[in-house]
Amino acid sequence: MQIIEHSIIGTRSAVVRLRRPGSELQFLLFPMLHVASPRFYTAVAERLRRCDVLVVEGVSGRSVLAWAITLTYRVMPANRRSGLVVDNIAYRSLGVDLINPDVTAAELARGWRAMPLRHRALMWCVIPFVAVAQFFGGTRRLLSPEVEVNDLPSATDELYADSELSEHFERTFGGDRDERLLAALSELIRTRASEQIDVAIVYGAGHAPAIVRGLMDRHGYRPRTAEWITVLEA
Repeated sequence: MQIIEHSIIGTRSAVVRLRRPGSELQFLLFPMLHVASPRFYTAVAERLRRCDVLVVEGVSGRSVLAWAITLTYRVMPANRRSGLVVDNIAYRSLGVDLINPDVTAAELARGWRAMPLRHRALMWCVIPFVAVAQFFGGTRRLLSPEVEVNDLPSATDELYADSELSEHFERTFGGDRDERLLAALSELIRTRASEQIDVAIVYGAGHAPAIVRGLMDRHGYRPRTAEWITVLEA
């Protein structure tokens, strides 16, 4: 299943509706990009207002580490010719109940410190180069096949999946956070499965495959429909 799609018309994100028999509660998965056209975030916000609960990504608290990593995409809108903006949705002002099950800055830092020193040093060295590349070529990257995300691992994902660096990085920035999210979704299913409500899951597109697999394997929820929203036009 395509989650982020690239084509000659641009880049699009699929809003996926997941259902299961015997449950009134439905999930709407919004695979987000941290940087996109303003119209993308406007379209997402309009749809979120029609939901009953929002489950939103976001590390709480201040973190030098989070600041440095987010710098790699925050520099893209600094290039005004790009026409891009950082996610500017004021989720708490949408008038919808909001849950944030993500890790805190302190928890993220603990996971970071658990990584071998050589991996942390390598990442600190790479971040400035990535930021410069994103400033000059961020728009081009958003309009290239490398931005695509599917529910199955790509050949590149499989190539690097067994590397030690990839394993540590995934555990710190993906796996642990995905588990926290899936635990929150499980609690919603346990307590509100009989209610006819739409629960929006608003997380980065990189988390989407794990979310789909987790809801399918643990609770029998499956993708039923998808609606495309344009991230950026070519």
